[in-house]
Formats: sequence, C-alpha cells, structure tokens
Amino acid sequence: MDHATSAPAPAHPVLGVVGRSGSGKTTLLEYLVQEMAARGLRVNLIKHSHHDLALEPPQKDSARLRMAGAAEVLVASPYRFAIVHELRGAPEPTLPQQLARMGPADLTLVEGFKTDPIPKMEVFRPAVGQAPLYPHDVTVIAVASDVPAPHDLRAGVAWLDLNDRAGVLSWVLQRLEKPLSK
Repeated sequence: MDHATSAPAPAHPVLGVVGRSGSGKTTLLEYLVQEMAARGLRVNLIKHSHHDLALEPPQKDSARLRMAGAAEVLVASPYRFAIVHELRGAPEPTLPQQLARMGPADLTLVEGFKTDPIPKMEVFRPAVGQAPLYPHDVTVIAVASDVPAPHDLRAGVAWLDLNDRAGVLSWVLQRLEKPLSK
C-alpha cells in the first residue's frame, strides 16, 4: 500500500454539502454546525478552496519560517492550534487523505469536493441561475431548495425546504442514525 497516495477510511460519518456559488451553502453549514454543537455533537468541517490560503500575515514568525522552507508549521496557543502544510509542488491531498488527518467526530461535513464519491446534500436555488447538480450526481441523497420538488425527482433523493433550516437539521440528525459513509 502506498501511504503517500492512500488513506484509511474515515472513522466517522461524512456528508458533503455541495451547490453552486451563491446558493447558501456556508449559511446552511453555519446553522447546522452551531445547532449540532449545541446538542453536544462533535462536528468537523473540511472546506475546499480553489484559491491560495492566507492564514497568517507574511511578517509573522510562523509565516517567515514557512517561507524559509519548513514543510509544516504548527502554531499553537491556549485557544487553538493550526497546522500549515506547504505542498511545494506536490499534488493536493485527496479527500480521504484529508479526512484521515481529522480527529474523530460524530459527523464531518465537507464543503466542496463535489466530484468525490461521498453522500451529498445539494443546496439548490434556481434564482442563482445555474443548473442543479443532483440530476447527474447519484451521490446526492438530498436537495435543500427554496422551490418545490420536481415531478421527476430520482427515487431515494430527499427534497428539503431550505427555508425550514430546522427541518434540514432534523434530516441530518436522522441520517446520523443511519450510515452516511459508503
């Protein structure tokens, strides 16, 4: 087994939250995380970005040491810690590799990675002006939308009212009782 390119299966359930830019993914995720944490659940989150990450001002010691060539810099305080890992031309880690780095959780929510084969909930608003993902993605198991379900919705896809955030939360909590990961 090549440990540089493979990773063990996550030890916790995973649910992707996908959708077009401007659909409300982050707003819904913020609500879900807040409500689940208030119920005593441990929730991890992986957010994918297509942009460079600026996590520290360039003049800070940690940034200077990273720029000097450190492969990883762990910055720790009494409040939190963060690891900055420089890829330096190496391929971006896969979602399974990133999940393997995460601590245990009752649920890991993943924003982005829309082509990865994980169970997903799509946030879909027709007003955004882009086509939905669910008709062509069999891993979408639910759609949270501000419009009624279409008549030709694929069997097995839950249609959730995006304006009823408590209802969306209830669906997620019910799914935790069933396996989310494949």
